[in-house]
Amino acid sequence: MAKSVLVTGASKGIGAAIAQRLAADGYDVVVHFGGDEEGAAETLSAIQKEGADGRLLSFDISDRDQCKATLEKDITDNGTYWGIVLNAGISRDDAFPNLDGDDWDNVLRTNLDGFYNVLHPLVMPLVRARSGGRIVAMTSVSGEIGNRGQVNYSASKAGIIGAAKALALELAKRQITVNCVSPGVIETQMTDELPLKELKNMIPMRRLGRPEEVAALVSFLVSEQSSYITRQVFSVNGGLA
Repeated sequence: MAKSVLVTGASKGIGAAIAQRLAADGYDVVVHFGGDEEGAAETLSAIQKEGADGRLLSFDISDRDQCKATLEKDITDNGTYWGIVLNAGISRDDAFPNLDGDDWDNVLRTNLDGFYNVLHPLVMPLVRARSGGRIVAMTSVSGEIGNRGQVNYSASKAGIIGAAKALALELAKRQITVNCVSPGVIETQMTDELPLKELKNMIPMRRLGRPEEVAALVSFLVSEQSSYITRQVFSVNGGLA
């Protein structure tokens, strides 16, 4: 029986690439989405074309009660996940003096609280399974070095790094690894309206990253081969930081 991996925010971009790569690796993939059901269905279709099993799962990662109820039901019905990839998140960018309270709260509650909301119902079932496991949290170069116009986003991603490092210590003796992947500027729908020429000039490799390059690293961190790697932050940024 194939191991299952939950990928949050898997309807498009990096999340979809991760889900498809894990399916190609032989995992059953639980494709989470918040509002983009059509995109999630496309991801699931791509997974099934790889010959892997998968299913859709929808919940709001900022809603603690909904996360708990949905995730507990899913693992009761289908079994505990071997791996969890925390990819879902939002950004609300603006210069700090113009940043209103809602933009601060929404980003922190979604990105940082989402770490707790998704993982808390899943950690003890993973421990009780006594078969190890993998947790990969997607952070950002903004969480490592900061970025103008992203004080809220940078704070949320830096918080995830700290939380992941602490959780890794708690779970290490259970052979459950916890690592972070920190992408730089990756070519997705989110970069379509950015000043690409200026961005490329800032990146030593002079190009944007591809979602598949991020997915390849996540694939390794979910695999058995990464069993002695935990509490680390891996950057995929073309030398940007």
